[in-house]
Amino acid sequence: MQRIPFEKLYDAFHRVLLKTDLAPDRAELCARIFAENSRDGVYSHGLNRFPGFVRHIRSGRIDIGAAAQKAGGLGALEQWDGRLGPGPVNATLCMDRAIALAGEHGIGCVGLRNTNHWMRAGAYGLQAADAGCIGLCWTNTGPLMPPWGSATRKIGNNPLVIAVPRPEGHILLDMAMSQFSGGKTEVYRRSRRPFPVPGGYDSAGALTCDPDAIHESKRPLPIGYWKGSGLAVLLDLVAALVSGGRSTCQIGRQKEEYGVSQVFIAINVRTAPHLVQTVEEAVQDLHSAPSLDQNTPVRYPGEGMLQTRQDNLKNGIPVDADYWQEVLEM
Repeated sequence: MQRIPFEKLYDAFHRVLLKTDLAPDRAELCARIFAENSRDGVYSHGLNRFPGFVRHIRSGRIDIGAAAQKAGGLGALEQWDGRLGPGPVNATLCMDRAIALAGEHGIGCVGLRNTNHWMRAGAYGLQAADAGCIGLCWTNTGPLMPPWGSATRKIGNNPLVIAVPRPEGHILLDMAMSQFSGGKTEVYRRSRRPFPVPGGYDSAGALTCDPDAIHESKRPLPIGYWKGSGLAVLLDLVAALVSGGRSTCQIGRQKEEYGVSQVFIAINVRTAPHLVQTVEEAVQDLHSAPSLDQNTPVRYPGEGMLQTRQDNLKNGIPVDADYWQEVLEM
């Protein structure tokens, strides 16, 4: 793969988004999010997802002029209606609101309904951590996985994010409910690589490391088997109830996935600087664990992302040539 400087990738995204008539401030925000996703190694929700985002704008599925509106609230809890506006814009706004509520109440929770795909979930956990808050957020999706005990898609692959602020680099868990997310599966398929561990079932119902076979069977493996299946169900229901929005089964009745429900929670730890030492002790204790592979030390969640970020900023961001050419021709 060729490598592209971060600024060049951002400029290309920004140029294209301005051509869609997206407002300048929104074009700048979305371009930054897509570029930072690729910078951090989440290529499936950076460059690779960008052409589809632009197509959805041009088709009208994303309303570039819609502004999210507050629909209700009680103390530290608010509900917002995304009005089918750009997902990254709505998500950034709602995490900002959760952070502001946490500054006032110690904790803030915002339920967002009727929004579009937010791209990389971890971006909003990092947003909270940058503000000195613990961040939790998740979204529901359309039916993308079979529940445990079935081969028929009924539950969402609802990504969950937990972020803890840390001066030397935030701790970030960003995980789908399947062993490999849909975006990661596509990356493996395009590179023609097998998964390192079984990621789902083939059409005969056997566990497999073949991403093509899993794509064909539509049977990704839930994390923790029945536990991941149950967690997906509960994340969906809580998102729908907190936001007053659609659940996965309701989204599934539509021809396409849109109008999803999301939750953003921020917990204010800015006023407790002594907790920094607690986090550092935990990290040092984790690093002291002997590694089974001498070439791969034990890492905290998000540590590999920070290493990838440093490498990509220094040497350029690896890009899929087909996606990059598509963006250049837009």
